[in-house]
Amino acid sequence: MAAKKKPFTKFQCGTCKEINYFIKKSKAVAEVKLELKKFCKHCKKRTAHKETKK
Repeated sequence: MAAKKKPFTKFQCGTCKEINYFIKKSKAVAEVKLELKKFCKHCKKRTAHKETKK
């Protein structure tokens, strides 16, 4: 029995709209859109990153 891989989720900076982070998210939490404060290497500051479509 093969294990199913979790799909990647992209996170986009709210300020500059660049995609900076990729995470694997379980299917149970897939319906909820995450918004995290992460460091953006393009803006050079900590900004809100939202989950984007694939």
